[in-house]
Amino acid sequence: MMNKPTQPVLTNSSSRRRFLTRVGQTLGAGALMGGLPRGWVGSVYASDAPETSKLRCGIIALTDCSPFVIGAEKGFFKKYGLDVTVAKGANWAAIRDSLSSGDNQFTHMLIGMPIASTMGLLGSPKKPMIVPWLVNRNGQGISLKNEWKGKVGADPKAIKPYVEAAKKKGEPLVFAMTFPPGTHAMWMRYYLGAGGINPDKDISLITIPPPQMVSNMKIGKMDGFCVGEPWNARTVADKVGFSTVTTQDMWKDHPEKVAGFSLEFAEKNPKTVKAVLKGLHEASVWLDDMKNRPEQCEIVSRPTYINCEKDIILGRLQGKVDYGDGRTKQDEFYMHFSKRNCNYPQPKYCKWWLTQFRRWGMVTGAPDYEGVTKQVMRPDIYTEAMKEIGITDRGEDNSAETLFDGFKFDPKGDLEAYAKGFPVNTLKG
Repeated sequence: MMNKPTQPVLTNSSSRRRFLTRVGQTLGAGALMGGLPRGWVGSVYASDAPETSKLRCGIIALTDCSPFVIGAEKGFFKKYGLDVTVAKGANWAAIRDSLSSGDNQFTHMLIGMPIASTMGLLGSPKKPMIVPWLVNRNGQGISLKNEWKGKVGADPKAIKPYVEAAKKKGEPLVFAMTFPPGTHAMWMRYYLGAGGINPDKDISLITIPPPQMVSNMKIGKMDGFCVGEPWNARTVADKVGFSTVTTQDMWKDHPEKVAGFSLEFAEKNPKTVKAVLKGLHEASVWLDDMKNRPEQCEIVSRPTYINCEKDIILGRLQGKVDYGDGRTKQDEFYMHFSKRNCNYPQPKYCKWWLTQFRRWGMVTGAPDYEGVTKQVMRPDIYTEAMKEIGITDRGEDNSAETLFDGFKFDPKGDLEAYAKGFPVNTLKG
């Protein structure tokens, strides 16, 4: 008896796609599509690939660029149909401008940058940007000059007498951050404010790119700075200064960098954006396996990326904090990239940033806390992308946060009252 020809079993979308391609080469696309169930035509054969496969991603030389680098180096982006070139930028302004112009399609960003760009604040050309992904938590620090070792520990109030003495001489102390609306600027301002020091009136606050912080401290150009790792660890290793606090000492599990997209690109390329997020998810899970951190450091330490010795990067990634003034600790709140609901673009973080823009006179009058937050933070995109790869246990967190000075931030409370409630401020309007 003659055997009946067997029909191929199509177990998943990739095998169906291969089958359709083979049959299509024989029958022609028109004949093929005419005989297919309606749902196959749009959802499997044509529409599950990214609209744009070749992408350029900007980074700055900081440890928290790792998910972008690892996504490209370990093939996580490629798995989702993307060919990603990672391009190191000279400074944050250059990174922002490359995203605005379309030279970069997505980028490593300080969380305050897409907020400021969307609002057109602090020298940022008005360009709507979105945050569908938080990159990491923790892993930044504030470093001070060696002269203050043993005199200033973790308490910023100890700096105030030096600030006042310098003001009287007409030579204000100089502190640095990396970008005016960014995380390092807000941590530096918050730290000084907690010490009774107004960063807009009592000292000079300057902008320095992250990799240049240590050299500028070494030549005596500044008295302190806030930056991401590995540059605080580098400062200690080179005996140029010491860490007064890590940023997780100030706010445990605080948000840090984001994956930023222009709204224009995201609206035209929704499947591409979701593919990026899927690649970032796999890279982030890989990074949070502590066995992988030595390899992470070997990769990101290269001149193309951070250009810093891998052992200096590794220590604080493992939670080994040497403050450089005799204090050491094993920190459970070291930089992480996936765990503890790290990547969900929490609306409350945008609201907190807006309260600080308000506090420091970066906006006049109350900003549109709810409107800007809905425009910038995009948990809808995040949730849809993660659901497609089976990640359904992440969600919104509206719990209150208390920082190291005791001030409590409640995202469900009166945001304007919180912003105006700090004794040290530069409020406008």
